[in-house]
Amino acid sequence: MPATDVVDLRTALARTEPLPGLHAWTAPEPVPLWLELEAQLQRQLEPPFWAHAWPGSLALARHLLQRALPGVHVLDFGCGGGLAGIAAARQGARVEANDLDLLALEATQLNARANGVSVTVTADDRVGADEGWQLVLVGDVFYEAPLVARLVPWLDGLVARGAEVLVGDPGRQFLPKARVDFVEAHGVSCLAAWDSVSDRPATVWRWRRP
Repeated sequence: MPATDVVDLRTALARTEPLPGLHAWTAPEPVPLWLELEAQLQRQLEPPFWAHAWPGSLALARHLLQRALPGVHVLDFGCGGGLAGIAAARQGARVEANDLDLLALEATQLNARANGVSVTVTADDRVGADEGWQLVLVGDVFYEAPLVARLVPWLDGLVARGAEVLVGDPGRQFLPKARVDFVEAHGVSCLAAWDSVSDRPATVWRWRRP
């Protein structure tokens, strides 16, 4: 993975089981972890979004744990702590976990090791790229209009050339409902300290061919 500042994330996280048989290093609240990491690294950081099991990613992980994915080339876009990609890896997929936050990628590798799988991590902006992924996982990213405006044509293009794109989302404001088809919904555990949608089920959607 890309070089990062040396920090043992496990000193600030707890190992949890957000889904049966799937482990992750998480934090019960964002602010104490955020302050601790900034103190350790002596610089300002983005919020540690990767330290929470977000509902869309949990829904994707539940769905993927029901599928056989031997050798399938998967991109876990905006992976955070990597739970969706790790679930795919458990089912035999070759997984690239991508996030712009280098600490998210470090957390993803910790979580992958906790689950006995390996994933490749990348930190570049993948929007607009196409590495031949057969399955693209997009969890909990439809929270602001400018990002969605970039994502829609990219995901349209991936699906048009034959990729499957699965979205995990708990009803965020900017999910383009006209471009997705319902797959299944899951009740998932979520902490109010992290997320305002803790009382909603999370849904798996399949991106529709344009």
